[in-house]
Amino acid sequence: MSDTSLSFPDDTHWMRRALALAAGVLSSTRPNPRVGCVIVRDGQVLGEGATQPPGGPHAEISALRDAAARGHDVAGATAYVTLEPCSHHGRTPPCADALVAARLARVVVAMGDPNPLVNGRGLRILREAGIAVSAGLCQDEALALNVGFIARMSRGTPWAWLKLAASLDGRAALHNGVSQWITGPEARADGHQWRARSCVVLTGIGTVRADDPLLDTRLAPTAHPPRKAVIDSGFSISETARLFDGTPVLIFAARADAGKAQRLAARNAQVVLLPQADGQRVDLPAVMQWLAADGVNEVHVEAGPILSGALLAADCVDELLCYSAPMLLGDAAPMAALPRLDSLEGVRRYAYTDVQRVGEDLRLRAHLPSRWQALRDRVALNLSS
Repeated sequence: MSDTSLSFPDDTHWMRRALALAAGVLSSTRPNPRVGCVIVRDGQVLGEGATQPPGGPHAEISALRDAAARGHDVAGATAYVTLEPCSHHGRTPPCADALVAARLARVVVAMGDPNPLVNGRGLRILREAGIAVSAGLCQDEALALNVGFIARMSRGTPWAWLKLAASLDGRAALHNGVSQWITGPEARADGHQWRARSCVVLTGIGTVRADDPLLDTRLAPTAHPPRKAVIDSGFSISETARLFDGTPVLIFAARADAGKAQRLAARNAQVVLLPQADGQRVDLPAVMQWLAADGVNEVHVEAGPILSGALLAADCVDELLCYSAPMLLGDAAPMAALPRLDSLEGVRRYAYTDVQRVGEDLRLRAHLPSRWQALRDRVALNLSS
C-alpha cells in the first residue's frame, strides 16, 4: 500500500471484484480507461458499476446510481475503485466530487491517473473532505487493464503489441507466401479477442496485397470494434480492398493523391500523410504519436515480416503476442525481418509475462521490462499525498 490509511482483510477481495467489472468493458470505453467500482458496507455490496461508453457515466457514478436503485444509502461505506477518481469536468462531472457528496467514509484506489487533468487531484479532493484513502492495492492488475491509457497519458504514445503466429522454429510463412493456417482455429479466435480490446488494428500494405484481409473482429464480435489502419508509404492500396467495408480506416502514407483520398473518404477512410525526411517512407514513430493524439490507447499490430521488423527497429513495439504452433517449417519466412547481429550485446531482451495453451498452440506474451516499469512508476507517483 502507498498510503498511511489502514487496510482491511477483505480489501483485496472487493478490489478484484472491481477489476472484474472493469475487465467486462474492455472494448467499449475507448478512449476512456476501463474502470470498475464497488461500494461496500459491513461485507454487503451496496452498488457496483463500470465505466460506460464515452458520454455515459464513469464507474463511480454507475456504482452510486446502482446503490440508489437498490435503495441503499452509501454514507459511511467504502468504495473500491480501480483508477484514481477524476477531478475535472469532461463529458461528465468529476467523480471525486460525487464520492464526497455521497459521504463515503473510505475510498480504496488501485492506481493513480497520470492524466494531467487528474494526476493526484482526485485523491487530494477525497482527503481534504475527510475521506480515508488507501492506494496501490492490486496496482499491477489495474495497470494491465489500462496499460494503453496510462502509456498515452504519461509518454504520449499508445501501448503497441505485435501479434505473431509462427512455427516452433520461428517461421511465419513459406517463401511462396502461404501462411494459412499455421496456427489452429482456437488461436485465431483468441487473436480476434486481442483485436477487439484494442483501439486500432494496424497492418501493412504488403499484407493487404497478399491476403486482402478484413481486419475485423468476426471471431470476437463486439458492439465497439476497433478502427483499422494500414501503413502504405506509396499510397498504392487498392480501392476495392475488402477492409473498406464502411467501418473507419486510417491509411498512413508518405505520398499524396488528392483524388484517390477523396474517393476513399466516401468509404470512411482517412489518409494521413507522415513522410520521413526522405519523403519515401512513413515515419513509424510519428504514426504512434499521431494515434495517441487522436485518443488511441492500444494498437494491435498484425503485419508481415517487413513491417513487423521495421516497427521493432523503430522502437514502436512494447509487447509481443506470439502464437507458437507445434510444427517445423525449416527454410521459410521469419516472423520479423530484423538486421543481422554480430554480438549478443545488441539483443533486445523481453520478459515473459504469460504462457497459455490455446487449442493445440501456445500463446506467449512478453514485454519490455523497462517500458512496464516506467508506467508502474507513473501510476505509483500519483498515490502520495
